[in-house]
Amino acid sequence: MVRALHEWCTDNGFTPYVAVLVDETVQVPREYVNNGEIVLNVSFDATSSMQLSNEFIQFKARFGGVARDIVVPMGRVIAIYARENGQGMAFPAPSSTVGMTEAASDTTGSTATQAKPTPNSPAPGRPQLKRIK
Repeated sequence: MVRALHEWCTDNGFTPYVAVLVDETVQVPREYVNNGEIVLNVSFDATSSMQLSNEFIQFKARFGGVARDIVVPMGRVIAIYARENGQGMAFPAPSSTVGMTEAASDTTGSTATQAKPTPNSPAPGRPQLKRIK
């Protein structure tokens, strides 16, 4: 499903973003993780060596000018959507991580690639889409 929505975004000229629930199986720069989540631009313009398999999203991207290898298991993707219009799909959060997101959280970074918490946010573990500009 993630691959199909990525193709839909790309084919229609939109920028695909994925929201990821971070744990020890996710390889992302921890300094950009906020509340156990990270939002990644997965467009072909923002990544190189992109591979979308049934098990993983794998690519290289720059964070603060530093190239990083990114590996996201499909089970950790909680949403994929188009940046321009917010259309996409949310997925249920993995049940084994409810309560573990605080342990995986590192809130020292502050960039546009992060999801920002809102005062009226839903219960922890429930996915939601946010428009990022």
